[in-house]
Amino acid sequence: MDRRSSPAIDATAMLEQVEAWSAINTGSGHLEGLARQADALAEAFAALPGTVELVDPAPVTAIAGDGSPYEKANGRHLVVRVRPRANRRILLTGHMDTVFPPDHPFQHRRWLDEETLNGPGVADMKGGIAVMLHALTAFEQSPAAPGLGYDVMINSDEETGSLASAPLIEELARGKLAALTYEPAALPDGTLAHERGGTGNYAVAITGRSAHAGRNPQDGRNAIVAAADLILRLKAMEGEDITVNPARLEGGGPNNVVPDHALVRFNIRPKSSRAMEGFDTALDSVLEEIAAAHEVAVVRHGGVTRPPKPVDARAQALFDLVRECGAELGQDIRWQSTGGVCDGNNIAACGVPVVDTMGVRGGAIHSPDEFLIVPSLAERAVLSARVIERLAEGALGEREAGEGAGA
Repeated sequence: MDRRSSPAIDATAMLEQVEAWSAINTGSGHLEGLARQADALAEAFAALPGTVELVDPAPVTAIAGDGSPYEKANGRHLVVRVRPRANRRILLTGHMDTVFPPDHPFQHRRWLDEETLNGPGVADMKGGIAVMLHALTAFEQSPAAPGLGYDVMINSDEETGSLASAPLIEELARGKLAALTYEPAALPDGTLAHERGGTGNYAVAITGRSAHAGRNPQDGRNAIVAAADLILRLKAMEGEDITVNPARLEGGGPNNVVPDHALVRFNIRPKSSRAMEGFDTALDSVLEEIAAAHEVAVVRHGGVTRPPKPVDARAQALFDLVRECGAELGQDIRWQSTGGVCDGNNIAACGVPVVDTMGVRGGAIHSPDEFLIVPSLAERAVLSARVIERLAEGALGEREAGEGAGA
């Protein structure tokens, strides 16, 4: 690939793929749609000079409204391996699932103007998958290609926390020089997400004792009251480095019965590992207090699913490389911290530097207003192809060596 000119990118083919893929409903857990999408992606990625396989999801246990565990079904994940024995190897990741189930009214695409396409998953992240594929296809025409190996992973459960793909992400991240993830840009102007907070999802089952609300309420142990107490205490655990969102309270029954069951579901967003670990420890004490104060049994489920993603020197070097490549192409690359999470959190936790918003420009994701800025398909593919070429040439290692020499 000659740095004086951009690699050849077929923007028309990219758009056609995005439109075809977004016509397939891939709401998380919609196994039929996810299977169709996985097959379509396997066919498309077969254009690369590697092996393509569909990997079964890891088992995932979820908690029903009555507090009982059950196995949650997930789709298979796509894995592509190219030159696995190369000395330099990187990881590229994306996800095929969306937040729109088959019964959601948002199922169709429409043009908002000649450059803006509205549709389910067009930005998050079927557009990003097209960027990844075409960047790699362009990179394979580069003289540097034989020196770089890479793995591609497109999972089926990112929107629900990647619990069924987390072991696969960890396996594929091992030994990698760097990683690129194709979430849409943090802002429609192409701004990248930099540091990220973490997230955790919890469910607390509370079991009390039922009794008649009029004849002998004193013999009951009200699980709903205990749950309400817990919710207030959870909210009081917020601080500068962590937010707590009690999201759902389930349980109760007829008005004349003291309720003996409640389930509290909540989410935390720690900004640092210290806040994450501190909350987890404090929660155990709070649950013990709830159990004692209300004479109920308390069982905790869940925990942190994605740790916070700080940006260390190695990760910053990768960001700087992306910015330099953008400047070569006339693209102004900026970044900002965000409270959102993605598979980039998982990858960073493995010690691998990652830029996780290499996908399209667009916005309003997770809503019926989701849109893709269509010219960004080719724009971001060219950017990725340039970054991958520089990684193949050793740019990241040279940058780290230079920083060390000047320290």
